[in-house]
Amino acid sequence: MTALPAALHETLGPLGHGLQLTLAMTAIAFGGALALGVLLAVCRISPVPPLRALGTAYVTVFRNVPLLVLLVLFVFGLPDVGLLFSLFATVTLTMALYWAAFVCEVLRAGIRTVPLGQAEAARALGLTATQSIRHIILPQALRSMVQPLANVFIAVALSTSLAAAVGVAEMTGQAQFVTLKYDQPLTSFAATTVVYVLITLTSGLIAGRIERKVAIRR
Repeated sequence: MTALPAALHETLGPLGHGLQLTLAMTAIAFGGALALGVLLAVCRISPVPPLRALGTAYVTVFRNVPLLVLLVLFVFGLPDVGLLFSLFATVTLTMALYWAAFVCEVLRAGIRTVPLGQAEAARALGLTATQSIRHIILPQALRSMVQPLANVFIAVALSTSLAAAVGVAEMTGQAQFVTLKYDQPLTSFAATTVVYVLITLTSGLIAGRIERKVAIRR
């Protein structure tokens, strides 16, 4: 076995495990960010001033703090206040909280594309604000949100690499491990780069297909 195939064999195993963690973190963090982002967007457009202020404060804080700073703060700060979670759970939760602010702004921008008359018509039909948002506004707004939400998903996937800085053995962390153990930085990080590019391109292609299908249904 030549040096290159041997290096590949030694690299792909750990990177495969790291890829599983990366995909799991991405899916869970994006799902959490999407759920929380919807609630924040509702707060941001709410006619109730305290809710609007709460949503605005959340988005302002989380959009203006680097994710790495939040990761360090949560990973090392939560145990100090008696909140003990696994490293994976802590990092994934932090990412969900962070990216929820960006999802919120995507949703709010999408909601603004819906004509005001739609909300007025919903009120005329006797729908509550929650029913109007759920059944009338959001379904129409989602048509303009597909690509921006896909961009957030891609950003979440790429930002999982920051988890390596706080000790999570996701793909970048495994690449660092392989580099230290086998002295193969070029092989490990080249393979990691290819995987990240594939994740990004695949996400973009899927988003494009969804966007076209949504456009056809208009």
